[in-house]
Amino acid sequence: MQLKPLLKGRFQPHWQAGHDLIEQVVSSCITEPRLIPEGEPLMRQGEPLRDLVLVKSGRIAMGHTAMNGRRFQLGTLECDHQLFGEMEFFTGYRCQLDIIAEEPLEVARIDGEQLEQALVAHPKVALFFATAIAIDYQDTVDIFTCRMLYPISYNIALDLYHSHCHHNPVSGFRKGYQEAERFGTTDRVYRRAVKELMDKGLVERGEEGLQIRDLAGLKAFLEQP
Repeated sequence: MQLKPLLKGRFQPHWQAGHDLIEQVVSSCITEPRLIPEGEPLMRQGEPLRDLVLVKSGRIAMGHTAMNGRRFQLGTLECDHQLFGEMEFFTGYRCQLDIIAEEPLEVARIDGEQLEQALVAHPKVALFFATAIAIDYQDTVDIFTCRMLYPISYNIALDLYHSHCHHNPVSGFRKGYQEAERFGTTDRVYRRAVKELMDKGLVERGEEGLQIRDLAGLKAFLEQP
């Protein structure tokens, strides 16, 4: 979740008017600023979590590895006061994802016990957490359901369109095998899906990677039954 005034949701006006309290409460629970080298985890999948982590700026990657060895990459995120571990804080579950530093990061650890006491003392802040978690949950479910219910080529096209519209909550990777994992498939299947879109004249490879070649054609492709 993002520790900034929320721009959507039922309680949006409250967060814009009273966000100073939320920042004060969370800041009061920070116990350990530290540096994370590139490639190191902020959190590891399967580990119990006592504390939360706040990343004010910098890029991270999020992924999950199944017991059969298959890996799903949720993508990369350019952090802007991002808080990690908030869902596990409320549920008591083990960490669901690996959170990896894509570059050297300065992070702050937030003591879970202190935060629990602060939320009891300030229920309005707990309501902010609930709203932010609900928004992130629905954004993530949108990604997962599209990955499950539509072909790889459709998901690649949809991801490019959302990036074009600046609607993507997460971004991709430069390495092909990581992009394949982001769409829950193998590198070979991913490359075949990309070739299908290129053969249709919808996308092309540019200096920054895959990009839209025919926006109108891509929208028509996404809208077909």
